[in-house]
Amino acid sequence: MATAEQLKALLRSHADRDDQRFYSIALQVAAKAARQGHHKLATDLKSLVESAQKSSKPAIAVQSPTPLKAQPSGELKGLLDLTPASVRRNELVLADDISARLEQVLLEQRQKDKLSKYGLSPRRKLLFTGAPGTGKTMSAAALATELKLPLYTVVLDSLITRFMGETASKLRLIFDHIKNTRAVYLFDEFDAIGAQRGAHNDVGEIRRVLNSFLLFVEQDSSESIIVAATNHPELLDKALYRRFDDIIRFEKPGQEQIKQLIENRLMMFNTNQLDWNELTKTGNNLSSAEITQACEDAAKEAVLNHEAKITSSLLISAIQRRQPGEK
Repeated sequence: MATAEQLKALLRSHADRDDQRFYSIALQVAAKAARQGHHKLATDLKSLVESAQKSSKPAIAVQSPTPLKAQPSGELKGLLDLTPASVRRNELVLADDISARLEQVLLEQRQKDKLSKYGLSPRRKLLFTGAPGTGKTMSAAALATELKLPLYTVVLDSLITRFMGETASKLRLIFDHIKNTRAVYLFDEFDAIGAQRGAHNDVGEIRRVLNSFLLFVEQDSSESIIVAATNHPELLDKALYRRFDDIIRFEKPGQEQIKQLIENRLMMFNTNQLDWNELTKTGNNLSSAEITQACEDAAKEAVLNHEAKITSSLLISAIQRRQPGEK
């Protein structure tokens, strides 16, 4: 019943004493059993989980897979944000080629000592591109979780608007932190500083920031992982691309991913009778985040007005409301 990944995730969550994640995976197994027609097993698993949750003592702070560190202070306060990272790799719903490339990053990072014996370095400077809600930020969080590293988000808004004229020096502070503290560093909405030099709306200060970034990232030889993410790769300066070890383009989910997203989000409901062909067709051209939000809308509607019964029409209506032009 349980997949190999689910069994491994169960063992990991048990070892980490992460009861909530353990119960969540157990319910995923129950939902899969129900979809395969093993209704008694599914009911028994759900009952066991509910019983365990009711009888369990209040949790004493579950140990995070990411080392706990204090928020940056001093001059770095407001420039770097220590972000909780608790996204497991198997929670991501991505196309096979994207998954394979993320796995390659994890493999090289875990085997970096073996690579160094042959004068090789693991991939650690990554550019994520793609539409909003396609998994770029979650993938950065998953890298941090799986490698048990802190996740720092670079606050570009603060970097640019609060320190006009000083931005390059503040950027140097960030790269000093990257050098001294191994972690995953996410430059989200990267086009804010990576826009093409010479563009019609080019601002001299931003051009100097880009030049500084190009220099710092090229000189960086730390063990940290740098992830730059953008929804607008067409705006990026061409000189940026050769500074990254890998460029991963995130796509909106296909039919297989849409089905998996719906099953994952609605695992507490009976989805056996859903019209998957119509659902995946209706969800075409939506991002993973939009599909998940539509599932949450339908789930609330089902619980409050339809005796917790999810139907195809209910879910299709929720998905259609997420389509462009719909309200």
